[in-house]
Amino acid sequence: MDEEPIPNDPPTQWGEPSAEWGGAAADWDAITSTVDNWGEPGATRKIAIDGRDENEELRWFDPAVHALRPGPGVLPPLLADVLHDPDHALYSVSTQPHPPSTTPHVPSADEVRTAIPHPNAYYCREHNGWVFLLWRSSSVLPPLIKDPETPLPDQARRKRTTSCVGDGEQPFGPANLTHHWHRYEKAVDATKLNPPYTHGELLLDLYLCCQCSMYCLVSDVIPGVIPASLADAFTRDKLSHPAIDKTPRATAVAGWETILTIIDNRLWRNETRSLPITRPRFKSKVGWNDTVRQVFEIVGFPLQELQQGQNSSELALQPPPIDPSTPEGKASRTKLLRAWIEVGAWLAIFQKSKESLRDYNPMVLYVKADSVRDMYQTGIGAHVSQIPRGMLPPALVGSSDLDESWEALGITPSTYSWELLAFAYLAQCRCDPANTMVYFTHLWTIVKAMMHLGQNVPQELQTLIVEERSRYRLTPDDLYDAAKTLGFGRDGELGVELDSEVDDDFIAQAWRSARQRAWQNPANAPTRRAGLNHALRLVAEYRGSEKLLKVWNDEKGTGMSPENAYSTLEVPREVDETMLLTVFSMRIEDQPSQAERMREALSVIAEVSNSDRLRQFLATGQDPGDGTVTNASPEMPRGLNQLGNTCYLNSLLQACYFYTIKDLREAIISLAHADAKSLDDSKFTDDDLKRHRVGGRLVTRREIMRSKKFVNLLAELFFNMEYCENPAITPEIELAKLALVTTQDEEEDDADKAGTDSSNDTDATLVDDMVPRPTYDRASSSPLQSPAGSVLGKRSRDGDSGMDVDAAAPTASPSERAEATKAASPPPTQQQTQDATEFIEDAIASSSKLRATDTAADVEMKDETQANKAPPLPPRRPRPTDESVMMFGRQHDVSECMDNCMFQIETALLDFQGMATSEDDKTSPVKRLFYGKKRQRLTSLSPKDDASHQSSIHEKEDLFSHLHVNVADEGFDIYDGLARYFDDVVELEGQKKRMEVSLVDLPPLLQIQLQRVQFNRETQQAYKSQAYVKFGETIYMDRFLDSANPEKKARSKEIQADLNAARERVQKLTTGKHAPFASALANTADFLSKQTAIDLPVDEVLVKSLQDEEKLVTEQLRVEREKTVRLKQQLEDIWKDETSAAYDLTSVFIHRGSSPSWGHYFFYSRNLPNNPDSWFKYNDSDVTAVSKDEVLADTTGSTANPYMLVFVRKGCDAIETVHRFNPETVEEE
Repeated sequence: MDEEPIPNDPPTQWGEPSAEWGGAAADWDAITSTVDNWGEPGATRKIAIDGRDENEELRWFDPAVHALRPGPGVLPPLLADVLHDPDHALYSVSTQPHPPSTTPHVPSADEVRTAIPHPNAYYCREHNGWVFLLWRSSSVLPPLIKDPETPLPDQARRKRTTSCVGDGEQPFGPANLTHHWHRYEKAVDATKLNPPYTHGELLLDLYLCCQCSMYCLVSDVIPGVIPASLADAFTRDKLSHPAIDKTPRATAVAGWETILTIIDNRLWRNETRSLPITRPRFKSKVGWNDTVRQVFEIVGFPLQELQQGQNSSELALQPPPIDPSTPEGKASRTKLLRAWIEVGAWLAIFQKSKESLRDYNPMVLYVKADSVRDMYQTGIGAHVSQIPRGMLPPALVGSSDLDESWEALGITPSTYSWELLAFAYLAQCRCDPANTMVYFTHLWTIVKAMMHLGQNVPQELQTLIVEERSRYRLTPDDLYDAAKTLGFGRDGELGVELDSEVDDDFIAQAWRSARQRAWQNPANAPTRRAGLNHALRLVAEYRGSEKLLKVWNDEKGTGMSPENAYSTLEVPREVDETMLLTVFSMRIEDQPSQAERMREALSVIAEVSNSDRLRQFLATGQDPGDGTVTNASPEMPRGLNQLGNTCYLNSLLQACYFYTIKDLREAIISLAHADAKSLDDSKFTDDDLKRHRVGGRLVTRREIMRSKKFVNLLAELFFNMEYCENPAITPEIELAKLALVTTQDEEEDDADKAGTDSSNDTDATLVDDMVPRPTYDRASSSPLQSPAGSVLGKRSRDGDSGMDVDAAAPTASPSERAEATKAASPPPTQQQTQDATEFIEDAIASSSKLRATDTAADVEMKDETQANKAPPLPPRRPRPTDESVMMFGRQHDVSECMDNCMFQIETALLDFQGMATSEDDKTSPVKRLFYGKKRQRLTSLSPKDDASHQSSIHEKEDLFSHLHVNVADEGFDIYDGLARYFDDVVELEGQKKRMEVSLVDLPPLLQIQLQRVQFNRETQQAYKSQAYVKFGETIYMDRFLDSANPEKKARSKEIQADLNAARERVQKLTTGKHAPFASALANTADFLSKQTAIDLPVDEVLVKSLQDEEKLVTEQLRVEREKTVRLKQQLEDIWKDETSAAYDLTSVFIHRGSSPSWGHYFFYSRNLPNNPDSWFKYNDSDVTAVSKDEVLADTTGSTANPYMLVFVRKGCDAIETVHRFNPETVEEE
């Protein structure tokens, strides 16, 4: 059965209805299901718009296209609203001459004319100010003061048309429906215009129509002489306190007329007498209060005290000088003239109101004000005669939910018509191609609202939507559905979100894999593959990925099925690739006219068989064969190719951690050539088994055989890493299995299948065998355990169990571990195609939705008399059959994998021919390199607690291989974290005890695990802490030694307690459910003082209390933060000279991901001993050299954080990072 052709519309729905529209999902599906039948093609041909370029619109994501276009624009109606507040009117102001006068200093006609700021300045009564507004058609742009941040429109195109609107402008019909204006902020200096603006500096916004020669200049509001707030206060005062014989409006008019008369008399009658403010006439006309005083002071009439004889005085307003021959007079004269015009204009506009002044006769004005709304709206193309109003469907009128979409498209809802909406959308895509998908989303939002509200969608708009979707325009819902179709999403088959960190190669491989799997259901395969093709194209368009578009174009095919592909080439399905390529070449040579069909058949077979060899042949025309490219640099370490989902195994093994440890590598590589027979023939008696312990217990014969096999395979891998010329090595699958799956896992599998096989066990080992298998350092110091599914699971303090026998770690059930396998899938960044394929297939193989939940009891210090008693035999837990296997049946977190490897290495290297070994024995490389000794000291927190627990063990010594730092809060360094480890509080038999730890003996290699998995008690969910923990190239452990200066330790303990308390106080004030409290208090006070939603009186006492509390909290934070800095410095000063226990950083393990349940691992290794300033980054098969700055970088804001640090004792030569065979060093015999 052949595949269906690729549809123009996606096979999936366009997304769920927006929440604001309400309605049932079923109704929405019914509405959107009709879209496929909409309209006929050709809607855009009915819309008058030019300048579009089909190639540019298809390549909207290309930066080269963006550089040619001016960016987003607006249509004339929205421009009219932007130029000035649409609720305010602008007026053209003119003056009439005064009667002739012989009074000195009378203003001339030129002075009166120039008192208006500019011929193109228009008065706004609400602002009592002016707006410079100029529109004209010109082939010459006004002078620009700077290069615009966005490109100017094509000037040659603009010059071809005088104006987009207007009768006779375009004799052959309009090329564009209306103007499309583009803003260039503060681009023109008004003082450089003709005529210039002469009243100071004024920068103008420039609006250019990209389709014609029209441009528009506009300023911000130029303030008048009397501030708008003061003018409003004066008017409100008169309206609210009308005169007895006047209406409120008449009172306001009379007040302003009095002010105007006073100014007029000073200018035209040279009135120089003072104006007493206490006299009845003045008070009846103007009154007197602080507002009146400010008005007169601003226009130049200061208040002064006049002497009336020797014993009396009165207050009066003094007229300002107006003699133009003096600077002071000239300035006062200019201000008075402007104020005279503005007050006159205000009165002229106010008197136009139809409200009655009753029998009040207003004064004759010499200022005239005429509205220019119609004039400037016509000039910019926004007039109602040019763009009709009132066509918006009634159900959409007043819908604020669509405001963002209207504004984004540059249109106002009141001017809606289908033509204008379509023009606005196409014009935005033409001028701002980079945001094409944003504009389509807004267009679809408006159309969707019409549909959902039951309005008729014009046929032309329906057709436009269909046409645009056929060009792969998409919305966020479409992108979500496309990603889901390809298997992305936390709940998808891949378990990975589609974000910027996912590279194109991985997306392409996910698409290929999904298309390949589609053939598992032949009946639905054509539809499924067509949907996948469409999904890839949408994702490619959204990302602007040339690579994905090429993959889509080259590999989408025409719908040929695998059966037809094999039939076309006339080969059986089981043919090998070499023979297939030979037959293909023969078919092409015999039937050149069928070459395209033959290539299509080979492409389908390459997809079905997932063959990189066939894909490379199709891409290059040459058979790559099965050879590999050699690494030309012998100095570079080798990486490891992934085996399915073993990214974290690579972080442990790949030419890095274990391989870089010289003694361990040499001990292991000596077993590189041991064959299976020598392993099977190894003989050791029951007494031999009793004399050796690993991890605090006896080992079984089965574990010994298994460990030797593991080390043998590991030795072979190390040998290849030394001698192989390939850049990366593929480990044996059996090696990965042995590293991932513990002996206990195997035994549980065997028990489920056919009972326990004890043929290899003896009486000496059977009892110990029943004790749950421990892993190194697995007891917990916290009652909160991270889920077993976490790949960053917490590891606890070492040996916090019985005195002689290491306690077993809480162990998840096999089904839980299988789920952990799925959760730990690494995200696909920087991976090669083959790696991506294996990851995808392995991720899909796991379908379990279980979540593991470990619950461990608190650590208990047992009585010595009970420590040696044999533990009871625990029953085996039944294991449910689990289908969610990841290659080997289960997957453990990184620490478990490392512990399992170390256990097997130590077991395999046991010397059964030598003397018995103890836990303190350092003959084992593992013990010698990784293990130190610590002393744990348990003390009571209160005398009462101590008296009731005299039988408790208060001190013991234990081995340790890891130190643990709990990573929960920001602002901590590695010393802070270790301090908490070495001095903590634990719970013992219901009582809290202080656990003090000190180091008795330090190992050559110091491993510090950063425990990032935390538990949110509110959500009851585990999460990964992304907190940055500062560390450097060197760490000094002197302060933690048992032999450290007691006085310094005591002083440090006091300071540390104070430091912890200060940090805790800062944390309480800044983090948590309701924090930060300072801003919360400030916001609450601000809301209560300004809210108008509820008619309630403002509680000034409460507001003041909140503000005071906010200041108090802010001050407390400042004090505590300064205290933490001071205490931290004091703490470091105590130990600054203690540098004998110095360690150098050698390895840093990184986990990238926001969840503790999944992510990607990589690893940094320092190039020791040759180049300590250089580091290697091991990312699966890729090994690259990086600087130390990258390794030590502040990871704040990143999801890639260290989870384990490894230090080597200074002066110790345990590390040799690069160990490669160099043939030049071999002497010729």
